[in-house]
Order: sequence, then C-alpha cells, then structure tokens
Amino acid sequence: MLGEESTSADYWKKCGDEALAHNIKGVVMMGAHWDAPGDFLEISANPKPAKSPVGYVHPSKYIDYELKPDLPTSERCLTILQSADLNARLNTKFDWIHDTFLILIRAFPSGCPPTTIISMNAYYDPHTHMKIGSTLRPLREEGYLIIGTGGAVHNLYRNVWEPMILYRNNFAQQRAPEKPLLEFRQSVEDCFARNKGPALRRAVTRLMKHPDYRHAHGTDDHFMAACFVAGAAGAWEDEDLEGATLGAGTIPTLLPFSTD
Repeated sequence: MLGEESTSADYWKKCGDEALAHNIKGVVMMGAHWDAPGDFLEISANPKPAKSPVGYVHPSKYIDYELKPDLPTSERCLTILQSADLNARLNTKFDWIHDTFLILIRAFPSGCPPTTIISMNAYYDPHTHMKIGSTLRPLREEGYLIIGTGGAVHNLYRNVWEPMILYRNNFAQQRAPEKPLLEFRQSVEDCFARNKGPALRRAVTRLMKHPDYRHAHGTDDHFMAACFVAGAAGAWEDEDLEGATLGAGTIPTLLPFSTD
C-alpha cells in the first residue's frame, strides 16, 4: 500500500519529521511479516541486509534506498530481552521486508536512521508481544523511536483482488467494506484513543477476543505489532501523556485501515 501515494504515506512523513525534530538516536521496530521459528524471538543483525521484493510495487520506488542497520542497538536489545526471560537471539542473515523498509522510506525519505528490527514470536500470543514492547520501553527515554507496523484490518482471504491484478489499482472501491471489518477497525481506534497506561495494554490485547477479530484478521501476524506498541506506550508513566489519535487511515482493496 505504501508503494502508492496516500494519506497514510503523508502521515508517515509527518511522523518522521517530528521524530527528526526530536533528534532521535534510531528506530526499533516490529513489522508483520517476520516471525522466528519455534518459541523464539529474533533481532536483526545482518550488517548488509537486502530488500525482499514488493509485490505490485515497482522496484524504482525502493531499490536505491540505503538501509542502515543498527548493530550495537541490536546487541543491546538482545541483552534487554534476555534479561526479561524472553527467548531472544540475533539473526545475522535476515533481509528486510516491505513492512519495515517501506515505512522508513515514507517516514525518512532523506535517509534511513539507524534501525533495529524485532521479529514476532510465531505463537502469536498477544501478551508475549505486549511484554516485548514493555521490556524495550526504556529505549524511548534514551531517544529511540519505537514503531509497530501491521494493520487494524488485514484479511487477504477477503480481499477483492481484481483491481490490483488487472489494473494495478490499489485503492479501487467497487463497494463498501463489510460491516464486521469496519466494526473491528473502529474498536481498534477506540482502544488506542480512549485508553492510556496499563489500560491501553489490556484493551489492545483483549481485542483478539473481539467477536469480529477473525473476520478482520485471517491470520494473527498483522496484529502483533499493535500489542508490541501498546506495551511500549502503556506504562503507568504514560498515563500523564497526551492520548493517541488516529492520524490517517487508508482503505486498500476493501480492507479498511490497513497500515502495512
């Protein structure tokens, strides 16, 4: 989706500009396409990662963007996560996927900041991913930007693919999105906008019990980053901060509010 111009792409640029204005040291992020095999959690440590090809996006939009892996911070994340009894390890061969580098291109078009990528755990337990975020939360106080990318709604089984396959049209709206998808999208916004501190963590992890969750997510991978950021932004200290707002949302191929 971020291979095309959209309000979400514009909003990522705004976020990147604000991050640079705060002189961030680097980025720590979790995407939606990398899960470690078994009961593990992996941290990117490839000094020269390649970019995985992006379907329906011309390579000219990403191929020349130079990635900047942050190996010292990868080592720090490993130590921090292991100290919290999380089964973490480095992956020195991981190549970056579009769920991370397309975000970085949109947010930081002038150059990639030092970046560390955290994998998901393939068991897709929401509380585990919330714990990963809460464990890495202290990096925020040191000037690191913590990002999670996925989608409030992401169910490829319910996509309408014809406009993309036949016409390369990522934003065709031949009919309105189905009600269960819109209901869940609204619930995601409500959880982030109406909760702060530990209440945010409880609200987001509880969304996997929402009656429309499986309509909105055919698989769990694109929801784990939401749990991750809820952990990173849901400490008691965060109750005094300004609450979250919906900055932008895009409806590609009948899946509302996908931010992938």
